Amino acid sequence: MSDVCRNEEPILALVGLGNPGKEYELTRHNVGFQVLDRLIAHYSPAMMERKFRASWGFAVAEGRKVLFVKPLTFMNRSGEAAAEIIKYFGIPPGRMLVIHDDLDLPLFRIRIAQRGGSGGHKGIQSIMDHIGSPDFPRLKVGIGRPKHGEPVETFVLQPPYPEDREDFGKMTVQAEETARAILTTCLSDAMNKFNRRD
Repeated sequence: MSDVCRNEEPILALVGLGNPGKEYELTRHNVGFQVLDRLIAHYSPAMMERKFRASWGFAVAEGRKVLFVKPLTFMNRSGEAAAEIIKYFGIPPGRMLVIHDDLDLPLFRIRIAQRGGSGGHKGIQSIMDHIGSPDFPRLKVGIGRPKHGEPVETFVLQPPYPEDREDFGKMTVQAEETARAILTTCLSDAMNKFNRRD
């Protein structure tokens, strides 16, 4: 572990953003769910859907107890579930990593941020509104912008273009590896490693 990591509080919650329901599973907007599903498959938390408006569970990940959360309130109300569950378990917002799609990053680009604005992302804005702060880490997964003139609202709720599906799949794998690196080392070390890949 680096000296930087020794002075940094580790992540205790992973929150993937998306919309519940089969019709949304493979859409661009659900890449946060897709990445979290990969992490769930790796760490095997016992997921449940009681007490909170979320699918959630704990697992020992890289030597500590980590909470895995998929809000089931729909994207634009993600903060209602996320704020409720981390408050209940006493997890500070700064130790919650939110995994979400980002229109302003090209496809296959991944970026870690320690804090920031919503960038127009309504799920992130909802979390900011409900926890009362922008100070929580994010793992942003690039989905790019529409290529064929379709409205953004339509674009995010569709699957990737056929020619992009292979890269989209590889990107979810890369995002999972990035999240695991954050858990294994720390946010700063992972930022130095993965953000430089640009």
